[in-house]
Amino acid sequence: MKNLIVLVMALFVASSSSAQEQPIKVVFDVTSANADVHRSAARHLRLMSESYPDSEFEMVIYSSAYSMVDNNSSAAGETLRDIIQNENVSIVVCENTLKRNKKGKDDLIPGVTTVPDGIYEIVAKQQLGWGYIKEGK
Repeated sequence: MKNLIVLVMALFVASSSSAQEQPIKVVFDVTSANADVHRSAARHLRLMSESYPDSEFEMVIYSSAYSMVDNNSSAAGETLRDIIQNENVSIVVCENTLKRNKKGKDDLIPGVTTVPDGIYEIVAKQQLGWGYIKEGK
């Protein structure tokens, strides 16, 4: 009986830990112009992508957050340049945001790509079952 209890507990622990290790997909939403928000969001993306290497992460930049991905002025540029190299990370910026800021793709941190519409990108990911994190203060 004692062995049966130990076996059941071991199976419970094994199933609990494997459930937490299932790959996840998360989309990060960044709209703030605040440099502290940019640094915090980049840190969250880095930590999540390193902690869950079999999972997928996408950061969507739009509205007032353009400066986060500007190659010349990003407060989070160093972190973003490092994590964009990870296969499980993508960072995208809204093309409408680029137009409003009179910027082009060559102004972006290398590896950052564009999407036609940031909000649509987030909604499409959510419809596919992606988790959602709003970065901001």
